Amino acid sequence: MYTNFKEFLSNELANIQEAGLYKRERVIVNPQQANIKISSGQEVLNFCANNYLGLSNNSNLIEAAKKALDTRGFGMSSVRFICGTQDLHLELEKKISDFFGTEDAILYAACFDANGGVFEPLLSEEDAIISDSLNHASIIDGVRLCKAQRYRYANANMEELENCLMVSQAQRFRLIVTDGVFSMDGNVAPLDKIYELAQKYNAMIMVDESHSAGVVGETGRGTTELYNLRGKVEIITGTLGKAFGGAIGGFTTGKKEVIDMLRQRSRPYLFSNSIPPMVAAAGIEMFNMMSKTNDLQDNLHSNTAYFLGKMKSAGFDIKPTRSAICAVMLYDAKLSQEFASKMLEEGIYVIGFYFPVVPKDQARIRVQISAGHEPEHIDRCVNAFIKVGKELGVIS
Repeated sequence: MYTNFKEFLSNELANIQEAGLYKRERVIVNPQQANIKISSGQEVLNFCANNYLGLSNNSNLIEAAKKALDTRGFGMSSVRFICGTQDLHLELEKKISDFFGTEDAILYAACFDANGGVFEPLLSEEDAIISDSLNHASIIDGVRLCKAQRYRYANANMEELENCLMVSQAQRFRLIVTDGVFSMDGNVAPLDKIYELAQKYNAMIMVDESHSAGVVGETGRGTTELYNLRGKVEIITGTLGKAFGGAIGGFTTGKKEVIDMLRQRSRPYLFSNSIPPMVAAAGIEMFNMMSKTNDLQDNLHSNTAYFLGKMKSAGFDIKPTRSAICAVMLYDAKLSQEFASKMLEEGIYVIGFYFPVVPKDQARIRVQISAGHEPEHIDRCVNAFIKVGKELGVIS
């Protein structure tokens, strides 16, 4: 059988390569940071990591992780409810709930697991999940594992959301699900309007803050801070793998009863190892740092505004954004790959995104700004964009 299957896969892969859409991984040979070295020996500036606060190589987090290795060991070799819970896990969960102004929190190996394990334990075929059309793949997969009735509304379209809420009055409980920041576009969910509709139609809200926590809001506490809704959203999911240090680990935080039920029934929690003690310790240190200063968020916001201003002045088509994600629209998939390759030649590490990651004919270069970027880094990036943009006829 595999002979035939191998031929099928080989043909499919050849078609992808012929279309110029084959994904090749570039190999980094130093720590994740603003300036990196890749396996070819080239030193480049990194503008496509989720390292929003520049903490992936932070000395304080590294020291906390090293200390935990000495005092708590390397790994847990167990799930939480058997013998996989340390004091560090409980302390980190408390830090997370304090940070977001919620009642409790639960840790997962990744936010993909948090989103995959949140719906099925809480909702049944009697209930409704109402999801934004641009929600992350992990939310989509999590919804598929649940028997609740499914509704979908166009991205941030409140008229369609209201229609879904009216129709779903036939169900017992209603849960509106949205990304806080939509990772491909960079726009922030209109959580204030979503909250008003939830109140009007007796619904709950879940927000995935993976790309907004640490980034959005005056102190980086996400969309609930931005819209003055701290503590009013029932469920928040997020990750430690982006702004919060960039290692691994996800979480769900929110109402106490919700978290209690997830501890009892959430399959990714019950059947996956605990996160390593060193990751928990670094997470604790990260939240301690963020409670003392807002310098990183201020620097990130300043860097983002600086980049956007220069790119728009140069004539690039940038999707509206209130985050650190800046989508430079090219529309053509093959062009996005050629553009990214030429940017690498200029010493700028960016990636082109195209279908199925984004809709057809919506290809773009997604630029992600970091607090670790210096003004001269941003200038070099913009100058490279202008040079390549003129070469490829994207700007005049």
